[in-house]
Amino acid sequence: MKATLKKGSSTSGVLSLGQLLEHNPRPMPALIEPGLLPSSGILFVGGEPKVGKSLLVANLALALASGSSRGGFQVPTSRRVLICQFELPTSQFAARLAPMRKPIGSAADSNLLIDTEAAGHLLSAPRGLDHFLAAIRAAKADVVVLDPLYSTHDQDENDTRAMAALCQTLLRLRDASHAALIVVHHVRKSVGRYEIGSAFRGSSALHAVGDSYLLLVRPSPQIPTVELRFQFRYAPAAEPRLLTLDADTLWFEASTSNPAPVRARRKVETADVQRALTTSGSARFNELRQQVMTQSECSRRTAQLAIRRACQEGSIIQDNGQYRLPL
Repeated sequence: MKATLKKGSSTSGVLSLGQLLEHNPRPMPALIEPGLLPSSGILFVGGEPKVGKSLLVANLALALASGSSRGGFQVPTSRRVLICQFELPTSQFAARLAPMRKPIGSAADSNLLIDTEAAGHLLSAPRGLDHFLAAIRAAKADVVVLDPLYSTHDQDENDTRAMAALCQTLLRLRDASHAALIVVHHVRKSVGRYEIGSAFRGSSALHAVGDSYLLLVRPSPQIPTVELRFQFRYAPAAEPRLLTLDADTLWFEASTSNPAPVRARRKVETADVQRALTTSGSARFNELRQQVMTQSECSRRTAQLAIRRACQEGSIIQDNGQYRLPL
């Protein structure tokens, strides 16, 4: 709802500082604290396949709908949540939610809603956008879950312009519905230890619209534990945390273990690139980059820049597509 300006104030949309502060109150508190889902914000949730993204997002939806704080996240008050999920038939999705409901009883029953006709509608098409807006309004939703993003469009996620257009559609959906969005999205195949928001496919476009990024990483394939890594636009940085999946209730709960400490990120030196080649003798670019990333625990871009710098300095030589040390 737009504030009404005092008589005599500008009608051109230009406000003085006094008017701006008077008619724009403090930001609303986050729907999920600490700072994970801002009011009318966009949260991107990502991770490798089968890591538990959809389970965690369903947990968050139930916590929001019931007003319960779980897994180390605080939900100040209950909200109406609409889930638009595209991967499971409705009957299977109901079977997934049933065990999650047991710990909270009927607390979420009236506030959690599911769009059973979401499949087949594309945000990238006007009729599809109209469908989602109509569903959100019918549900009177405060929060909308889109799981996964790639099922809501027919664009090339490696095309920056296409992803930028899709992100603008997400903004239109948010602004027209006045709802916060939780968007499940895939990450790139090779993700560095320090990457979070930049790990998502189409990240250069997503950075323009996302308020928060939550990355799920499995420390070990043998145990049902995931590490959560956070990146916030408006809130202070949060430390990674571990959650363990309860196989009976399908709820993630705070783990008693602590995440592995994140060592301070350092610049990769030319000597590090040379050391990577000392082992193999020679390597193609992709192989060398991966060796540097593994050895130095750096991002892909940092490894690329180090290799380029080493070539310019003559510390390594490129010969017929192979990189090697000077003779």
